[in-house]
Amino acid sequence: MPNDIRTGNRAKAQEASPKAASPLSGGIEAIVHADHGDPFAILGMHQTGKDQPVEVRAFIPGAEKLWVVDSASGDPVGEADKVHGEGFFVAVLSDRKEPFRYRLRVQFPLATVEFEDAYRFWSVLGELDIHLLAEGTHLKSFERLGAHPREIDGVAGVAFAVWAPNARRVSVVGDFCDWDGRRLPMRKRTEAGVWEIFVPHATVGQRYKFEIKGAGGDLLPLKSDPYAFQAEFRPQTASVVHGLPSYDWQDAEWQRTRSASADLTAPISIYEVHLGSWARVPEEGDRFLTYRELAERLVPYVKDLGFTHIELLPITEHPFDGSWGYQPIGMYAPTSRHGTPEDFKYFVDACHAAGIGLLLDWVPGHFPTDPHGLGWFDGTHLYEHADPRQGYHQDWNTLIYNFGRTEVQNFLLGNALFWLEHYRLDGLRVDAVASMLYLDYSRKAGEWVPNRFGGRENLESIAFLKRMNELTYGHHQGIMTVAEESTAWPAVSRPVYLGGLGFGYKWNMGWMHDTLEYMAKDPIHRRYHHHQLTFGLIYQFSENFVLPLSHDEVVHGKGSLINKMPGDDWQKFANLRAYYGFMFAHPGKKLLFMGGEFGQWREWSEARSLDWHLLEEPLHHGLHALVRDLNGMYRGLKPLHQTDCDPAGFEWIEANDSDNSVLAFLRKSGEDPEHHVVVVCNFTPMPRDGYRVGVTLPGRYEEVLNTDAPEYGGSGVGNAGGVASEETEWHGRPHSITLTLPPLGTLVLERKAG
Repeated sequence: MPNDIRTGNRAKAQEASPKAASPLSGGIEAIVHADHGDPFAILGMHQTGKDQPVEVRAFIPGAEKLWVVDSASGDPVGEADKVHGEGFFVAVLSDRKEPFRYRLRVQFPLATVEFEDAYRFWSVLGELDIHLLAEGTHLKSFERLGAHPREIDGVAGVAFAVWAPNARRVSVVGDFCDWDGRRLPMRKRTEAGVWEIFVPHATVGQRYKFEIKGAGGDLLPLKSDPYAFQAEFRPQTASVVHGLPSYDWQDAEWQRTRSASADLTAPISIYEVHLGSWARVPEEGDRFLTYRELAERLVPYVKDLGFTHIELLPITEHPFDGSWGYQPIGMYAPTSRHGTPEDFKYFVDACHAAGIGLLLDWVPGHFPTDPHGLGWFDGTHLYEHADPRQGYHQDWNTLIYNFGRTEVQNFLLGNALFWLEHYRLDGLRVDAVASMLYLDYSRKAGEWVPNRFGGRENLESIAFLKRMNELTYGHHQGIMTVAEESTAWPAVSRPVYLGGLGFGYKWNMGWMHDTLEYMAKDPIHRRYHHHQLTFGLIYQFSENFVLPLSHDEVVHGKGSLINKMPGDDWQKFANLRAYYGFMFAHPGKKLLFMGGEFGQWREWSEARSLDWHLLEEPLHHGLHALVRDLNGMYRGLKPLHQTDCDPAGFEWIEANDSDNSVLAFLRKSGEDPEHHVVVVCNFTPMPRDGYRVGVTLPGRYEEVLNTDAPEYGGSGVGNAGGVASEETEWHGRPHSITLTLPPLGTLVLERKAG
């Protein structure tokens, strides 16, 4: 960014002309020193009284002479007097008694230029906008606040607006004014605490920020635009004028059928991705892939593997790579690390063309303390709570939004709708919901403030989450919201009208922790922890669950999924294959973080690409093939997805064989009660011949998938494609099948009548 030009001790002004002794003199000094809260009362065209000459006043630092030009004729109609040595001019146009359109012609030491005067344009925000902004109910505030290219009175420029109710003065600074905070002080709309200005010579692509003087007169660090649609590439921090141009979307077919993809009965298998480290371009300085390159590489890859959705770790603009996007500052800007907003739209369109839904990790719970961000925005705790017991996250060194302010809620609610509307995303996975629900989250006694009833529930945040879900589902058919929520808070994924929080789905963190802990144990000890695998079914249908093997499980010393598994390399892969088989057959939607599909050895790092060369090795290649087939099986077999959230679709066959570490269960279709799928898991390295499993219906049970198949890197122990049932009662059922259970393997068998 160019060097900031600040007010302060300036060179002593030249001796003023007699005009400087007029009643304007105090206003002139305030303008010159960038300390006037109502610049439009001083600058621009004014009439001092009826039938009095029109005056034009302008402050142009560095100017030597100034003329007022009639816009209609293009002729000068008067030369201004320089009444202050810093560059304040007054032109008294004695032959003009009515306001008219004008331009300024300015002589600088090296050139004479002509341009529109920003102070001849009136308000850019309408009365309804101001009313709704003040009320905190402007659901499309992003269409008014921020920077918007537009045309006013036949003149092209950019309308800027920012909420800073407690500021003493706000200026927009940028490439269009040499970053000089004296040049473009803004008008305050006191009804809503919003500052606005139309800058006629600003254009798309120019950088800008807001220079804010607090109520006490302190000049704050330059602030990025909270509503910026584009930002500079880090480590630079300026906002970039972009606006909301239209885009020629090609996803009409996807939009027509999207609702079915998010339904509780739909197969939902999510590939979680951090775009900055999925793959890079090593031959070009290890640079990031662009959104367009990701459209050409990532989207076909995900489609080939059979995932139904991609979930992006936050791509809202963020200053620090190591936050993975979870400490965003530009909530309305897709990160410039991968290209422009149009490039991101191209990526979204490519996902939809491939029949893939796109979810965004969304972070409304907290924001970083970087000086150019939202913290202490107008010299007060505007977006965050003033009390650190409410407004500071000790775990993450971040600030917490003040959900008790309607304007803050409006900022975030509008943001949720913005991503769904403007970028046509298919859902939001809301980060850290648990931290939003509880006032004492990660706090000791005395470190938190109870609610008005003396409880620990964050009532304002809860109301916000409910309203967010009502609005997103109400405005956008076919989307989904997913909560990352790790507590026993009830009805997270139940409608608001039934007393829930209104999310469509909730991550099943308990299932993930229990099952990974079980899988990390040596098989000889698993018999003592058998019910870590079964416990999740006690509460499985209390929520609409997603089973997440997310990025959080492969960082901070936890190791990769493959390295959590016990045994030698072969056993590690066999364990992971069996676990994936169990996961994909278990009730609940699926989520797998990138790298897990081929057994990345190294713990994930945002600073490098995945180790794609591993796919050349047989065991990694086999695991990759298994994930493709698991997705195909999950999508193809209705019993495995139609009743993910319905207890009528699941029955334990054998939940208590801890001695053999074997589980068996039944999945049933919601449409055809006789469409049965039997799943049997052997979590020991010993094959088991003659293992009898009870079944309800007679028929042939075909082996749809065996995680021990040779093509996956397994030993090939199995059942020759399937077995026929016998009229032998077992497990309390009238029929049974006798199976050979592969070592560290999962079998999935589909019943065929006859």
